[in-house]
Amino acid sequence: MKIACYIRNPSVFDQVKAALSRVGFTPSHFDSESAMLRAMKRTSFDLMIIDSPHSAPAEGSVFSWLDLRSHDRIPSMILAPGRDAEFIAQALNSGADDVLQRPFAAVELIARIHALARRCAPQQHRRTIEYAGFSLDREASSMVYRGAPIALTPREFSMAWLLFSSPSIYISRETLSTVIWSAGSDVAGRTIEQHVYKLRKKLMIDQRQVVVIRTAYSQGYRLDRVEQAAPSDTSGAAG
Repeated sequence: MKIACYIRNPSVFDQVKAALSRVGFTPSHFDSESAMLRAMKRTSFDLMIIDSPHSAPAEGSVFSWLDLRSHDRIPSMILAPGRDAEFIAQALNSGADDVLQRPFAAVELIARIHALARRCAPQQHRRTIEYAGFSLDREASSMVYRGAPIALTPREFSMAWLLFSSPSIYISRETLSTVIWSAGSDVAGRTIEQHVYKLRKKLMIDQRQVVVIRTAYSQGYRLDRVEQAAPSDTSGAAG
């Protein structure tokens, strides 16, 4: 079994690698989400393991990508420090198939992997999103607000899908670059900012904001209802 491991902590990966190697599984190590996403476009994996260093929804970029997948159904397991019910719900609702608490025993990790392989059959993928009066249809690549169409380019729709699929969760610039543009693209930050700026304008309804795209330099972009936007956050300007 070939397993993609997005694990930034070397000691955690060493533990996972030792457990997998003992049963003949082949782990591939990635220390960034963009590297893993690029590899998964080129290589077929049987399972992915994603380690979350913090029990908080800061892993929103990967969570959103899990929900966006449409051409594969690779089982996914999240490794989480401690048992945080909110975090576990976030991971499972975003498309993860299992969450394993760290530290863990090797025997439990392998048993869970076998269980995922047994039960993860092809499923119906998410096709629509309803949020704050907006409706997105992935098959038609269309977006409407209370029945009124909003004209989006294909890249604007992909960006909107990512943001609306995980509201209140930051999506990194790396994920936007990798998912919306081709895997090998070197997309300048300014290009992403321009697309965010144009999307912000198109999400204005009768010259008012129903949702707001907030920016954090180190984390990326996130979508909120207007009433959830904090005054100190950057939201109305590009970048």
